[in-house]
Amino acid sequence: MVYYSNGERRPLLIRVVPDPLRKLATSGFGARHWQAILLFVGMMINYFQRVNISAAIVPMTQSTAGAPFYNWDTSDKSLILSSFFWGYVVSQVPAGRRFRVPESSTANSFSVGLLAKRFGAKLVLGVATAIGGILCFFHPLAAHSGWESVCVLRVFTGIVQGTVYPCVHTLLAKWVPRTERGFLTTGIYSGAQFGTAVILVTSGFIFESSMGWPGLFYLSGGLSVAWALLFFWQGANEPATAPKISKIEQEYIESLTGSNSASQSMPVPWMSIFRSPAFYGLLAAHCGFTWGFYTLLTEMPTYMSKVLQLNVKSNAFLSSLPYFAMGVLCLVVSPISDLLINRGTISITTARKLFNSIGQWGPMACLIGLGYMTADEKTWAILLLTLAVGINAGCSCGYLINHIDLSPNFAGPMMGVTNGIAGVTSIVAPLVVGAILNNEEDPSQWRVVFFITGGVYLVCNTLFVIFGKATVQSWNEAPSMSSTMTLRNNLENDSRTIAPTSDKDHRF
Repeated sequence: MVYYSNGERRPLLIRVVPDPLRKLATSGFGARHWQAILLFVGMMINYFQRVNISAAIVPMTQSTAGAPFYNWDTSDKSLILSSFFWGYVVSQVPAGRRFRVPESSTANSFSVGLLAKRFGAKLVLGVATAIGGILCFFHPLAAHSGWESVCVLRVFTGIVQGTVYPCVHTLLAKWVPRTERGFLTTGIYSGAQFGTAVILVTSGFIFESSMGWPGLFYLSGGLSVAWALLFFWQGANEPATAPKISKIEQEYIESLTGSNSASQSMPVPWMSIFRSPAFYGLLAAHCGFTWGFYTLLTEMPTYMSKVLQLNVKSNAFLSSLPYFAMGVLCLVVSPISDLLINRGTISITTARKLFNSIGQWGPMACLIGLGYMTADEKTWAILLLTLAVGINAGCSCGYLINHIDLSPNFAGPMMGVTNGIAGVTSIVAPLVVGAILNNEEDPSQWRVVFFITGGVYLVCNTLFVIFGKATVQSWNEAPSMSSTMTLRNNLENDSRTIAPTSDKDHRF
């Protein structure tokens, strides 16, 4: 008998993965690993589209290598940096009577997560990446027309980028066995950090080349279109539709994903989701991470240029260090998390809360220290910035995969909702920074920015620790299917494929 997080008891038909099948499926390089590589590169490319403006905003507003530059003030730059998220939020939020529709209806409840479910995440993700790449080509022309035109392009870029996380989450729910969830999921999403680092570290050389800052947008656009074509050719929505996959690996993946094959036609139980305390704990953690991550992402080049007084090339290289650190740490913490869970050392719920706390409270401490740094303490400031971003890697084994923990069938739509609401903080954060910074060279004003960010980390992760869970919720399955749901859909109860759980998993 399995107990759901609400205490309800339901009999489940046990489906155990035979040891020989598991050994064969986990040996060597498989189709799921190829899909993971494709998605890792895709995350890198999509973050090129997101981050290029953060890197380019500095040379776009000062003379560099003969490229055009514009006299935009701090307020104009803050609007440009935040405008991406205006479109990003719009693309996430369900349309129509989203909070009042019956759970049995999806006609008026439509979001990018539902787009992925309805048309297939492969198609939506590939088309969105290609469109975003095409938009990159027009950024230099838009800048010549004025900062308002750049804002318009960034809004459209945000709209297409809003599909990325819900689509990837939908694909992960179909492709990643729960025994490998920490490593593969974190490995894929670490592409965001490596993509950020790569574009920042190369931007300095591009800015000082004959291409100037416009070259950053041209390269981002070309790589985006190229990846989309590759993904259309090699990507797959699920193991059953993969171009090349063994029967053994397919059965192994399908038995351990917990995502029902009929989930694409299942109505999303919005009312149950919005009544779930675990959902709100997850939402708080997502909002906290997004505020902190994007505050540093959009403002770090300006901070290094104005406060630490670094030149363009040094600024670009040093701005990339925190994201390289985060990418590497993602690959370090994820196997540790999987090991602790699979050995039964800690429950999945405890692991999610532990690593998310490291990923948000650790940076909080670093930002408090950073608030007291000056230009004479460049080394310490860069070290604290690197740690503040790098330690965020803990969140990759925390809130980021918690959607799949709670509901493998509806991880995509849930990610669409939390990503959309968290995206609001991405709009507000740069505007708050712009309102605080009357003088970008004043360390005391930056101290206020860092303290506010640390406070957001503190509050949001505390809510996740109190309300968060990592058990499959009862609304993951349609009511008519609950009594015949297999044990593979409960992430903590297959003793042959994951460490057995105890009552401690249900005390959170």
